[in-house]
Amino acid sequence: MGWEKTSLEQVEIPFKPSRVILQDFTGVPVLVDLASMRDAMSELGGNPDKINPMVPADLVIDHSVTANVVRSQNAIQANMELEFERNKERFAFLKWGSSAFHNMLIIPPGSGIVHQVNLEYLARVVFNRDGLLYPDSVLGTDSHTTMINGLGVVGWGVGGIDAEAAMLGQPMSMVLPGVVGFKLHGTLRDGVTATDLVLTVTQMLRKHGVVGKFVEFYGRGMEELALADRATIANMAPEYGATVGFFPVDHITLEYLKMTGREDETVSTIEAYLRANKMFVDYNEPKIEPTYSSYIELDLGDVEPCISGPKRPHDRVTLKDMKADWHACLENKIGFKGYGIPKDLQNRVVKFDFHGQTAELKHGTVVIAAITSCTNTSNPTVMIASGLVAKKAYELGLEVKPWIKTSLAPGSGVVTKYLLRSGLLKYLSDLGFNLVGYGCTTCIGNSGDLDQIVADAITENDIIAAAVLSGNRNFEGRIHPLTQANYLASPPLVVVYALAGTVDINFEEEPIGTGKGNRPIFLRDIWPSSKKVSEIVHSNVLVDMFKSTYEAITKGNPMWNQLVVPTADVYSWDPNSTYIREPPFFKGMSMDPPGPHSIKDAYCLLCFGDCVTTDHISPAGSIHKDSPAAKYLVDHSVKPGDFNSYGSRRGNYEVMMRGTFGNIRIVNKLLDGEPGPKTIHVPTREKLYVYDAAMRYKNDGQDTIVLAGSEYGTGSSRDWDAKRTMLLGVKAVIAKSSERIHRSNLVGMGVIPLCFKSGEDMDSIGLTGQEQYTIHLPSSVHEMQPGQDIVVTTSTRKSFTCTLRFDTE
Repeated sequence: MGWEKTSLEQVEIPFKPSRVILQDFTGVPVLVDLASMRDAMSELGGNPDKINPMVPADLVIDHSVTANVVRSQNAIQANMELEFERNKERFAFLKWGSSAFHNMLIIPPGSGIVHQVNLEYLARVVFNRDGLLYPDSVLGTDSHTTMINGLGVVGWGVGGIDAEAAMLGQPMSMVLPGVVGFKLHGTLRDGVTATDLVLTVTQMLRKHGVVGKFVEFYGRGMEELALADRATIANMAPEYGATVGFFPVDHITLEYLKMTGREDETVSTIEAYLRANKMFVDYNEPKIEPTYSSYIELDLGDVEPCISGPKRPHDRVTLKDMKADWHACLENKIGFKGYGIPKDLQNRVVKFDFHGQTAELKHGTVVIAAITSCTNTSNPTVMIASGLVAKKAYELGLEVKPWIKTSLAPGSGVVTKYLLRSGLLKYLSDLGFNLVGYGCTTCIGNSGDLDQIVADAITENDIIAAAVLSGNRNFEGRIHPLTQANYLASPPLVVVYALAGTVDINFEEEPIGTGKGNRPIFLRDIWPSSKKVSEIVHSNVLVDMFKSTYEAITKGNPMWNQLVVPTADVYSWDPNSTYIREPPFFKGMSMDPPGPHSIKDAYCLLCFGDCVTTDHISPAGSIHKDSPAAKYLVDHSVKPGDFNSYGSRRGNYEVMMRGTFGNIRIVNKLLDGEPGPKTIHVPTREKLYVYDAAMRYKNDGQDTIVLAGSEYGTGSSRDWDAKRTMLLGVKAVIAKSSERIHRSNLVGMGVIPLCFKSGEDMDSIGLTGQEQYTIHLPSSVHEMQPGQDIVVTTSTRKSFTCTLRFDTE
C-alpha cells in the first residue's frame, strides 16, 4: 500500500502465486526433477509423498506437435499420429505424473496452446476456495505466461527451477517493481490490426526501457480494445522487456468471461469481489489519474500496418517502408539488421526444378508462411481477417506457390469452430493453409523440414530465405535453420506474404500477384474493412463453442486415454530411455547446504557479443546430424529420423548438455566471428564442439566462465539454459547486462551471474577471452548480497570490479 515510497527503496518481498502453469517442453523437466526429488527424499530417510505441489499446477501439452505434414486435408490427423509415435514415452511419463502428484492437472496433446487454454478455460481471475476469495495470480514456465495479464490476472514467466520452488510452497523473492503507466486513447484506423498495435507498443516500450518493471495500461482507449486485443499486447511483455503488461478488470473482461463459458454466478462473484477491493475499473465513475513510476502515451489512431524483423521482435518496420528496409538489410554489414550481401549478388535469381515445375529463389523469397502462436491465434478478429483475405484472394484467382510451406496451427479448437461456421476455413485450406494441429509449431521451431529440393537450393546458393509467421519470437536459428530472415506479422499479412512469395515488395505500389484475366491484384483489393471483420466475429464466435471445446478436453483423446502407465508414487527409471533419465542434480545430497566455491584461473569457454538469446544457449528445435547430441543418440540406437527436437528431449540431461550453445547461428568471438556451435580450447588452441571442449576442461579439473555483451539470456524462459551451463562446468557468467529469468535460473543452479560496471565491457577493459580469470568471492554465502561488488583478476594482470546480479534468494 505504500508502493510510491517503497518501490524507490528497492524493498524485497516474498511472493507466493495462487497457481503454477506449465507447458510440456518445460514441464517434463520439472516433473523429472520432482520425481528425482522423491528418490532423494527416500535416500535421506524422508517421506517421498511430501514432494507434491502445494498450489494448483496445470500442465498443457502444446509444444510437441510439428508441422511435418502440411499440404493435406488430413494434415492434423497425420501430425497427431506422428506426435504420439515420437513422444509416447514422454506422454506416458506426464500421464504418470498426473496421478502420482496431487494438485496437478494435465491437459492432453491436441487441446491447444497453453496461454490460450489458460485465457479461455483455466484462469480463475478470483479464486474461491471454500468461500475464501483471493486474487488469481500465476507463475508459468513459459515467457508468454504474461498473456493472462490481459484478463486482469497478475502472472509472468519464470524458469522451471523457480516454478518447482513455487509448487513446493517456497515464496519467490523479488524486488517491489516500478510500474510504468501506458495511457491509451483514440481508436485504431480501419484495417489496422491488434498485431500492428502490439508490434508498435513493443517498439515504444523497448525504447522507453521497462526491463524489470511492471507496465499497466489505462485510459479511455481501453474501451476500444477487445479482451483478445489486450491479451495480444500482454502476451508480448517479454519482447518489450517488462515483467508484466497488465490490464485491470473492467466490463469488457466480464463480457469475455461470459463469452468463454464461465458461469454467470462465478462472474458476478468476481465483479463483486474486485469492486469491494477497489480493483475494478468502471469508466462511468470519476477517474483520478493514477500515480506511476513513469508514463508513456499512444494515440491508437497513429498505429500503422507493420511487421517486425528480420532477427528481433522489436525491430518494427511499417509495411510501406518494408521494401526499402529489406534492401538496407541486404546491404548492411552482418548484424541484427544486416546480412552483408555484396551489391552484385543482391538481386541474383536461382532457378530450379520443383517436382516438374520451374521454381525460383532469391534473397527474401518466402519459404515458410505460418499462422501460429498464442499471440495471435487467440484473437478472433485477426483470424477472421486472415480467412477473409484468403477468400477474396481465392475468388480473384491468386495462388500460393507450392514450394512455400504453409500451415495453420490455432491455439484452441474454438478457432476451428468459428472458421468453419463462417465458411472461411475452406478458403484458407484452398490456399494451402491446412489445419496441422493445435500447438505452438513454427513459433517454437517445430516447423518441420522444408522440401529437400528447396533446402538444397537455399544452401547451395547461400540464399537469405524468409519465413513469415504470426508469432512472437524470430531470433536467429529459432524458426528454421535455413530461414535467416524471419518476420512477425498478423495472420492476414501471413496469407498476403505467402501469396506474394517474397518480403521484397512494396504493397502500395506493387501487385501481390496476377489473378484471373491477367489482372494485377493489389493488397487493397483483398484487405477487409474492420467493420466487415467485426460483423463476422459477432455472428460466428459463440459461447457454446467454448463450452463444447473444453468439455471435450476434459475427456481426453483416444490416443492419450489408451496410454497405460504405472501407478507407483516413485518413478521407475528406465536406464535405456533416451527421453526420460534420472538427472544428477539430487544424487548424493546431504542435509548440509554447500557454501560458495572458489573460482581460480578459470578459462573462457565462450566469448559473445550482444543479444545472445536462450535460443542460442539452449536451442529447442531440430538436432543437427553432426552434433554431439546426435552422436549420443546414434550410439543409443536412435535413427536420425527419430531424433525429434531438443525441446522434446529435455527429460534427458545427456542429450541436453551435449546441445548447449548448439545454435548454428551463434557467433563466438573466440572463433573470430565464425558462426556455429564450436569454440577454441584455449590451452591447446584446438577448435572443438562446445560440449567436447567443456568436457576436456572438466576432465583436466579446470573451471570455466562465459563472457558476454548486453541482453544475455533474453528470450524464452528455459531452466535448461542454466542446467546445461552448470553441467558443462561453467562457474560464472560475466555480461554487460542479462535477462531476469536467465539470471534467476543461473542462481538456482549455482552459476554466478556477474555484470560489468556501467560504462564498462570486455572491449573497454581489454579482455580477449584468451586469459584465465580468478573471481574473488566471499568465504560465506551469507556475505553474498545482490548488488555486491566482486573483484575479478586475470592472468594478464588486469583487475576489474563486477556487480553480483542475484534476483532471487
